[in-house]
Amino acid sequence: MAVSQKEERYRTLIELGIALSAERNHNRLMEKILHGAKSMCNADGGTLYLMADAKDSLCFEIMLNDTLNIAMGGTTGKPIPFPPLRLYDDQGAPNHKNVSSYCALSGTTINIADAYDVDKFDFAGTKAFDAKTGYRSKSFLTVPLKNYEGEVIGVLQLINARDRRNKIIVFGPDITPLIEALASQAAVALDNQRLIEAQKNLFKSFIQVIAGSIDAKSPYTGGHCHRVPAITFMMAQAACDATDGPFADFSLTEDEWYELEVAAGLHDCGKVTTPEYIVDKATKLETIYNRIHEVRMRFEVLKRDAVITYLEGIVAGEEDADTLKSRMDEDLARLDDDFAFIAECNVGGEFMAPEKVERMKAIGERTWVRTIDDTLGLSIDEMRRRTGDEPKPPVAERLLADKPWHVIPHEVAVDIAHYEAEGFKMKPLENRYDLGEIYNLSIGRGTLTNEDRFKINDHIVQTIFMLKALPFPKNLSRVAEWAGGHHEKMDGTGYPKGLKRDEMSLPARIMAIADIFEALTAADRPYKKPKTLSDSLKIMSFMVKDQHIDPDLWRLFLTSGIWKDYAEKYLRPEQVDEVDIDKYMPKPAA
Repeated sequence: MAVSQKEERYRTLIELGIALSAERNHNRLMEKILHGAKSMCNADGGTLYLMADAKDSLCFEIMLNDTLNIAMGGTTGKPIPFPPLRLYDDQGAPNHKNVSSYCALSGTTINIADAYDVDKFDFAGTKAFDAKTGYRSKSFLTVPLKNYEGEVIGVLQLINARDRRNKIIVFGPDITPLIEALASQAAVALDNQRLIEAQKNLFKSFIQVIAGSIDAKSPYTGGHCHRVPAITFMMAQAACDATDGPFADFSLTEDEWYELEVAAGLHDCGKVTTPEYIVDKATKLETIYNRIHEVRMRFEVLKRDAVITYLEGIVAGEEDADTLKSRMDEDLARLDDDFAFIAECNVGGEFMAPEKVERMKAIGERTWVRTIDDTLGLSIDEMRRRTGDEPKPPVAERLLADKPWHVIPHEVAVDIAHYEAEGFKMKPLENRYDLGEIYNLSIGRGTLTNEDRFKINDHIVQTIFMLKALPFPKNLSRVAEWAGGHHEKMDGTGYPKGLKRDEMSLPARIMAIADIFEALTAADRPYKKPKTLSDSLKIMSFMVKDQHIDPDLWRLFLTSGIWKDYAEKYLRPEQVDEVDIDKYMPKPAA
């Protein structure tokens, strides 16, 4: 053999080794392995098998043959019509009759000069194939692919080595070590790729676990964690598909799609720190339960007191029965009406007028008599908030009150410096929670106090803290930024950092729209009725005018029909009404 041919083969082996270590696409990697092996020995054909997960068979991955113009598997898109090659029979005995299965089971290379002159292996299938196609399978080189642990993960089989004149020859002793070296490099590359894929799958499963844990705390939040990524991917794909306009040059690589998948899947992971009774707070007095029941019982006590007063008056005989009865009925009616008003305040709404607050406070001034020590049966945490110098029963108490022990301080000192170091504009409030009854019933809109709202909004801060604590590789370095920006607004009035449009990445702006649209259309919130499609789009169009969401992305959202595709899959039939997107299109900048 000429020295130049040896050098050429060594050069090819080195180049293939470099190429295999750089290739990340599974199908292209396998093709490089088989094409590289064929070219090194000028083989006419070849097959690459991979070990099945159960390690009981070899699966056809790629099959090539120059003479018969066969190219199946890999990137060809043509499926290989042969079933996996079994390594064991029905009784569990190893299949040593097939050369490829023997190679996989023994981990040894088999070099056959002529398949028609071999008795050790069964080539009946090969001969039948030759008879059918007119082909002549002669020389075979079957090499195991072993990973770094010495485990066979596949088999490389080459058929009909050819000399420079394309005459079929034996796979010589000079080429076999090179093919074995290539097979070793290929096994390492395949194993590394499998490990990387396993890590990806593990992380995807981790994301599902996080979403599942949030789902276990609050079913609608878990649904949100699944639906927002769906909208995000639809918008990202629409931006990638755009051929003109502001997204004409936008594209995502395979790594960036994965990065977006991780960011979208973990965009609300901080909600694991948010108590579900705050996330699901459907009334103003709700904590772990709706405290309106306590208030109602106080009214019940006063009603019983009114009846007792009436009966005591009858016994005393100082006033006539009709006067006493009239006074009792009036008092009972007033108590019923006052409680109905308090109950209405508790439900919350769009606006709590000042006069309603004043009436609520006036009702709360009325007193009832408590005769039992209210420090009995308390938890250690509750007792810490009691001063110990409260008056002993019997004691007159207001119907509604803001008591010192209603204020719940932070359990540990809040690290304000940590917030400032990350550039968060929102800072923790003085107290963790405030359960004051008047304080909560005075809430102007909705059901959340300032402390409740901060705790809910703080989920995005905790999301960023959690994601930044993970040692993401370089290809996932933007996960925290992409996931942590979906509550920012284009005019800088959002949170947690108060970023403006130009300070945000496109994926973060996409996720902001996805988050809002999902929240508006969601039908599984305990505190609101689901909005129709047209109402949701109308609200978001106003948000565009107020510079809260990106106008270019909003236009893409409308024109691409994402809203419609999402509605068909996720919304209730009664939510899907007629929509004229022209009504919601942003006006061109002046």
